[in-house]
Amino acid sequence: MIKKTHIAFLAFLLFSFGNHLFAQDNPDAIALVDDQLENNFYEAMKQRGIENYDKAIVAIQKCIEKEPTNAAFQYELGKNYLSLKNYVDAESAFKKAVELDNKQRWYWNGLYDVYYQTKDFQKSIPIVEKLIEFDANMKEDLVSLYMNTNQHAKALELLNNMESSSKLTRTMEFYKLRLQETNKLAKPQKEQLEDAIKKNPKVEQNYIDLIVFYTNLNQEEKAFEVAKQLEREIPSSDWAHVSLVKFHLNNNDGENASKSMFKVLENDRMDLKIKHRVFNEFLIFAVKNSTYLKEIDKAIPYFDNDKEINVAKEVAKFFWKKNDLEKTAYYFEKALKKNSDDIDAMELYLEVLIQKQDFLLVTKKSEEYLESFPTQSGFYFYAGLGYNQLKEYKKAKNNLENGLDFVVENPSLEANFYKQLIISCENLNDNAKKQVYTNKLKQLQK
Repeated sequence: MIKKTHIAFLAFLLFSFGNHLFAQDNPDAIALVDDQLENNFYEAMKQRGIENYDKAIVAIQKCIEKEPTNAAFQYELGKNYLSLKNYVDAESAFKKAVELDNKQRWYWNGLYDVYYQTKDFQKSIPIVEKLIEFDANMKEDLVSLYMNTNQHAKALELLNNMESSSKLTRTMEFYKLRLQETNKLAKPQKEQLEDAIKKNPKVEQNYIDLIVFYTNLNQEEKAFEVAKQLEREIPSSDWAHVSLVKFHLNNNDGENASKSMFKVLENDRMDLKIKHRVFNEFLIFAVKNSTYLKEIDKAIPYFDNDKEINVAKEVAKFFWKKNDLEKTAYYFEKALKKNSDDIDAMELYLEVLIQKQDFLLVTKKSEEYLESFPTQSGFYFYAGLGYNQLKEYKKAKNNLENGLDFVVENPSLEANFYKQLIISCENLNDNAKKQVYTNKLKQLQK
């Protein structure tokens, strides 16, 4: 969606509104009317600002009564209806604004907001086609709409048009990969690419598209053949290394596989999906050939800009499944350096430390995390468990009792709290509290 610059548009509204007032033939004769109109307009702005959308609607409707052909007023009315999720009236108001002034991008975008929120993709398409006249970046929205309405041929045509003038974004590249998987489009595309390579063997892009096509269909051998052909025709191409990684790994050649992997990772034009695939193949090899694990550490930073996947966290989980607790902990630490707010990673890391029986570090990290997340019940539990294991029962009891207040609709965690509290109270000779928590545990288990 377009990010609206509300401040700029408010300035536009005020400017338009002011020009309208000053354009009157006889200001003295209409001063009272204009004052009322101005007051109602500012009242509408004020009420919208404090999210009193109903009152804003009343005020702006008074403006419309005085000036029914003012497109800006219709637009403001539409915005307030949209905020109330009254999509029918919002659509009507935005349509009137467009009819009165079709040269304002904001009015068209108001309509798009309505159709986007109601998921009316068919109605969105002509609106976005109009918005492209104001902002060429809206072509990405149009591609998404074509995908959602199964107009794959139009989506691919637009993607090819976009790629001819600039690099595709990650999302657009993903759509292109999906389209290449579509059988209806796959065969002619494959044949076209093969013909194009025969006619112009020095054009790298045709090889790239064919490699991506085969890779996405898991046809590794065919992708490798294309990569080898690319390597022969254009030895300097990084894309040849997409398939060469697998080839070198199959030959147990970790040195050249590593070089090829980094060629792929360093290429900004390659989709993250391809980079993840190459990295995962090398990771499996490195686990069996531990001397190459240092290459994994070097590779992880190449994914730092990946907002969807924390690669270090996924590597940690990979080693956890293989019961390698040392490497699991090591990579969870790396993951938390990248994203220090990842509560899930923190709890998994603490769980690994417990399995390692490093209770001193468990308590240290739990207390550290609680400074940033004082309402996170899991951290209190891990701190309590760790202190119990260290025989610091008073600290354990304090943490567990404090954390118990934050346990919400989680019977399993609540039961674990009671079990640890029973241990703490028993060792502190607090028999009364021990009985209380024993009873609560029994009641919970029923």
